[in-house]
Amino acid sequence: MGIFKKLFTREKKQSLDEGLQKTKENFLGKIGRALAGKSTVDEEVLDNLEEALISADVGVDTTVKLIGRIEQRVADDKYLNTAELNTILQQEIAALLTDADSEDYRDFETPADKKPYVVLVVGVNGVGKTTTIGKLAYNFKKAGKSVVLGAADTFRAAAVDQLTVWSERTGVPIVKQAMGSDPGAVAYDAVRQGVATGADVVLIDTAGRLHNKIHLMDELGKIRRVIKKVLPDAPHEVLLVLDGSTGQNALEQARQFTAATEVTAIAVTKLDGTAKGGVVLAVANQFGIPVKYIGIGEKMEDLQVFNKFEFVDSLFSLDPSA
Repeated sequence: MGIFKKLFTREKKQSLDEGLQKTKENFLGKIGRALAGKSTVDEEVLDNLEEALISADVGVDTTVKLIGRIEQRVADDKYLNTAELNTILQQEIAALLTDADSEDYRDFETPADKKPYVVLVVGVNGVGKTTTIGKLAYNFKKAGKSVVLGAADTFRAAAVDQLTVWSERTGVPIVKQAMGSDPGAVAYDAVRQGVATGADVVLIDTAGRLHNKIHLMDELGKIRRVIKKVLPDAPHEVLLVLDGSTGQNALEQARQFTAATEVTAIAVTKLDGTAKGGVVLAVANQFGIPVKYIGIGEKMEDLQVFNKFEFVDSLFSLDPSA
């Protein structure tokens, strides 16, 4: 469609288009059927569009907001045809989304006055949390940043082992202890090493168990407190990783974690293998927390900094070469 200013390189945009292919086919297919045979935007069209958006995993709350905005524009403009509705829908989706840095796009940059930039990564097991940390390490390093990993998910041996593999693959140092060790101690040591070595970024993995809210709050709270003993303003970011392929379940996980701790950014993974990518719209809108990264493939480069304009542009185009 191309109604927004292009911010991605052609290669990145092509990867985004291809990664979202299943979501686009699902999303545009439902919208197309909602508008089939209609020339003007009337109440029936809006009802059909509302049903299509909800069934495309956009979520009820986000859909209601979108339909309300579109109804207002229809009322203001008096007459709209369904071709114009497509453009308006793109604009209104972009307006609802919260992203990390939409106007001034930066690729894997960190604030100059926060060194090391400490990121606490949270999320349940199986969402791609450890893989996301590994890909973040790769991309930060590729951007010229020095990185330290902290394996503070000490409750699961596989988590430490997996992060160690990513450390070796990316050539990034890792701070770890034996299984069952105090997660706070690992986080403390990782930040201390980051400070001592002048690292730009410290990425800290945390336990992926979704236990009761009080337990989760206590555990993450302890990690935050010990980190502050090294860097009083850290962690600078609490990144929640969600599995986009789980659709509305990702929303429930976001509710649990945002209630238990102060999440400041979100990464949505596994969008390449699902038709449920509409959940990105729901997550970004409902929680008022920026979606900072999206995972659109297996390659390390397939973790992209999220830009809402490019995402929406891709969502409305089925031609990967567009």
